[in-house]
Amino acid sequence: MSDHQQTVLRGIRRLPYKKDFYAGVLTASLGLAIALKGMTYGFGTLMRVGSGFLPCIIGIALVFVGIAIVLGALATAPGEDESILPEQKEWLAWGCILASPIMFIFFGNWFGLAPASFACVFVAAMGDREATLKSAIGLAATITAVGVVLFWYLLQIPMPLAMWRGS
Repeated sequence: MSDHQQTVLRGIRRLPYKKDFYAGVLTASLGLAIALKGMTYGFGTLMRVGSGFLPCIIGIALVFVGIAIVLGALATAPGEDESILPEQKEWLAWGCILASPIMFIFFGNWFGLAPASFACVFVAAMGDREATLKSAIGLAATITAVGVVLFWYLLQIPMPLAMWRGS
């Protein structure tokens, strides 16, 4: 290995391997991307806001939050919680979280908003190690009720509440 490669590796080893550091960098990067994309739309004025106003403001706020998270991570002393990946891989949890929006799309397309919301939350809740069937059903029912009131009644999202789309 050359001297240059060893120097690069030593520099990489000095990087802060803290979850908060990487979360802050990701948050700031996402905020910057949102703000830049928002600037391509009409910004408007405070009295007549354009379609790019809210994305720009939220993106800028995310940049500041990300910077604050990074500074907080750099200010704390090195500790034992510096690994990015967990020691035990939570394959069930990861699978449930990834399957959850797929369930919403499938159930929403075939059965409507209420069954889609229930299936989405239920599958995501079952990814928790400590979740029971009863707690997952209770959480899914509560979130479904709140979602129906908010999205179907108040916001009047044009999605059927319940339907049967058979062959």
